[in-house]
Amino acid sequence: MPNSSNSQLAGDAPDLDAMARRVIDANLYMTLATRDAGGRPRLSPVYYTAARYTDLYWVSAPQARHSVQLAEYPDVEIVIFDSTVPVGAAEAVYLSATARRVGDDELEAVLPEAFRTSAGAHQFAAGELRDPAPLRLYVARLTACEVLLRGRDPANTRGTDARYPAHPAAGR
Repeated sequence: MPNSSNSQLAGDAPDLDAMARRVIDANLYMTLATRDAGGRPRLSPVYYTAARYTDLYWVSAPQARHSVQLAEYPDVEIVIFDSTVPVGAAEAVYLSATARRVGDDELEAVLPEAFRTSAGAHQFAAGELRDPAPLRLYVARLTACEVLLRGRDPANTRGTDARYPAHPAAGR
């Protein structure tokens, strides 16, 4: 099936879906943007685990500002990028999502996909994520994805760095 996100690109377009998967797979932290009642953003770096390129999991304290905010305003924005690359070599994924705390009754079912076993991450047990434990499991269900395509990329018809739609879960 052709990649519909490439229809906005010229010539031999890169596979934007594969680019999104590569960025999501290669990184450990995402920047989570929540908002308060006044619409002011709150940005928080969180360690994440991706599942099926549709869900991103992280563990946080329920009293953390971003946790409180997403309980009231579940629409969030997320950016994943590698800040260690040289200037001009960046790749980034911009995600829209609906986030929520994973319910206690769901923990057993999602724990196998919610934690990486690499990079020294702790694989939590359900009991570590329920009262009276200090942390809870959260999930962001992706609703949209865009990738950064550099302006110098010959396929980028805009000529400047721009975001293009991608569908990382497509064909998976």
